Amino acid sequence: MTPSRARGRPRSEEHRHAVLKATMELILEDDLRRASVDRIAQRSGVSKATIYKWWPNRTAVAIDAFLHQMMADAAVPDTGSAAEDFRLTLRGIMRFLSSPLGAIYAQLIGESQFYPTERERIRTHQVTVRRAAVTKIWDRGVARGELDPNLDPEVALDLIFGPALYRRATGHAGLTPADADAIVATAMRALAS
Repeated sequence: MTPSRARGRPRSEEHRHAVLKATMELILEDDLRRASVDRIAQRSGVSKATIYKWWPNRTAVAIDAFLHQMMADAAVPDTGSAAEDFRLTLRGIMRFLSSPLGAIYAQLIGESQFYPTERERIRTHQVTVRRAAVTKIWDRGVARGELDPNLDPEVALDLIFGPALYRRATGHAGLTPADADAIVATAMRALAS
């Protein structure tokens, strides 16, 4: 999801990508809190006024930058098999979560628990967008007869993708490709039609 547009000149996708890229670079180099709008503007070559026209604050930019990175790192494939699509997607998510960006993302999620506005923005500008993308896997699997159409897709997606976030947050278990494969294999036994 992209920030809402203000009146005036249309948004430049080139500038948007420059801002998101600069934000990720700054977060990796320093810290989430140090990626100020001033520094993002300087690094991206996009004016502060333009950034504030598109995003209300630094955290909003960071949330959109994380979504952009997740969509690139954990693309949602269409292999013709729901199990394979879920497996590849979960592997990508686990790869992202086990990277340095994943640790910073976990920090953002943790801090958002104390700031309802930030938590809501994560839900509406990131989680909802990402879930809509993986819901397509579910819908295709149901249409092909691979998945039980009587099951709640929201619960099914939580069964598949929830363990990655739980493992990242608690350090309970691994985030390896083998872990992703085992989670999807187990979930698919319960979700198959």
